[in-house]
Amino acid sequence: MLGDYPLKGRRASEIAAHIEQGVSSGRLAPGTALPPLRDLATELGVNPNTVAAAYRLLRDRGVIETAGRRGSRILPRPKLTPRDQIQVPVPPHARNLADGNPDPALLPDLGPALAAAAEAARAQPVLYGHVAVEPALLDLARASFEADGLPGGPIAVASGSLDMIERTLGAWLRPGDAVAVEDPGWGSLLDLLPAMGLRPAPVRLDDEGPLPESLAAALAEGARAVVVTGRAQNPTGAALTARRAEALRAVLAGHPEVLLIEDDHGHGIVDQPYHPLAGSGPRRWTVVRSAAKAYGPDLRLSVAVGDAETVGRVAGRLRLGAGWVSHLLQRTVAELWRADAAPAPRVAAAYRARRDALLAALTAHGIEAHGRSGLNVWVPVADETSALAALVQRGWVAAPGARYRLQSPPGLRLTVAALEVSSAGRLADDLAAVLGTDGSGSRLV
Repeated sequence: MLGDYPLKGRRASEIAAHIEQGVSSGRLAPGTALPPLRDLATELGVNPNTVAAAYRLLRDRGVIETAGRRGSRILPRPKLTPRDQIQVPVPPHARNLADGNPDPALLPDLGPALAAAAEAARAQPVLYGHVAVEPALLDLARASFEADGLPGGPIAVASGSLDMIERTLGAWLRPGDAVAVEDPGWGSLLDLLPAMGLRPAPVRLDDEGPLPESLAAALAEGARAVVVTGRAQNPTGAALTARRAEALRAVLAGHPEVLLIEDDHGHGIVDQPYHPLAGSGPRRWTVVRSAAKAYGPDLRLSVAVGDAETVGRVAGRLRLGAGWVSHLLQRTVAELWRADAAPAPRVAAAYRARRDALLAALTAHGIEAHGRSGLNVWVPVADETSALAALVQRGWVAAPGARYRLQSPPGLRLTVAALEVSSAGRLADDLAAVLGTDGSGSRLV
C-alpha cells in the first residue's frame, strides 16, 4: 500500500508515527492519498477505530487533512523560510522599494511617550494580577471602534496583527480547516496558515476589495474562516467601498457559523472610511488594528474587538502563555495615540500623494497599476523574474509578486512610502521601458 512505503503499526500512536516518519523522510509526498479507514484497518488487522484515532492525531498535528468522503491526504510541510525573508539583493546604486516599511520621517518621536510610560510604571508598577489591558489604551481603542460603527464587544491586546490573527484562528479552527484569504494577499498570513495546518482558500479581489462571487465560492466549498483587509490591502492597496462591503455582508449573512476576521492594519495611515463587515451574520468575529504602520514596526502591539466568546478564548489562551502584553508597551502606544489623536489626515495625505504621483505616471505610459490606499502599488506583469532583473539594472528593487500569490496572475509590489513625488516619473519611465511602451501584462483579476 502507498507504493514502496507499506504502513505499519498496531496502535494508533504507532500508525501515526510511521506515517509521520514517511512524511519527514520525503517518501510520502504532499498530496499523497491515504487509504480509507476500513481498508487500512483490514490491511493492518486492527479495529477501524484505531485507524480513525491515528488519522485524528495526524490531523491535529497538521500532517494530514481529512475531507470526509474525499479521503485523507498529506499536507504540504510548512515553509521554514517566511516569504518576506526571501530578499532581492539591493545593489549600492539601487532604491529599495521592496521592504514594505512606513517612512521613518512620518513616524512619531517615541521619546516623550516612552518617558511618560516609564513614569507611569514608577508611580504604579505592574505586578501579577494586574488587568491585562491598560485602561487608557482600552478607552482609546473602544472609542476608535465605536466611531467606525463596529458592534460593541470586549477588547484584547496582542503582539501585532499576525499574532492576534493566529490566536483568533487557533481559538476556533483545527488542522485541515480551510480559510478564505485574499489572492494576492499578505505573504505572512499565507505562510501562517500551513504552519497551523490550515488550508488557504483563495479569494480574488479588485480595487474595491474581495469579489463577492469569489468569496461565496470559497464559503460554498467549506471555508470555516474569512480574513478580509478593509483598507491598505497588502500588496494591492485595495480598500473596501460602501457598495462592496454591502455585497460582502450579504454573502456572509448566509454563513453565520463562519469565523470573520477583519485586518485593519492600515488604521492611522489611510484616509478612506472604514466599512465594517462585522454584524453581517457571522456570530464569531473580530476586528484587528495594529500600531506598526502608524507608530513604528517595533511597537509590536495590536488591539482587537470581537464577540465575547472569541475574545474570551483569545485572552484566556494568552494568559496561559505570554500572560499579557507589556504594559510599558501598552502605555507607550496609548500616549502616542492620545498625543496624535488624528494621525490619518497628515500621514495619509503624504502617502496618497506618493501613490497618486506614481499611478498617474504609470497611467501616462498605459501601464495598469493599483494602489487605492496604504503604502504599496501593485503592477501586473507577464514575467516577474525578467521584470525584476531589468528594474534592478535601472536602479529599482521591487518585491516579487510570488510572495503574495496563490492562484492570481504575476505582478510586482512597489512600496512607495518613502518614494519622493519627484522620483515617480523616472520610476514610471524605467518600468515602461522594462515592460514595453504598451504596458502589456497580466491583470489583477
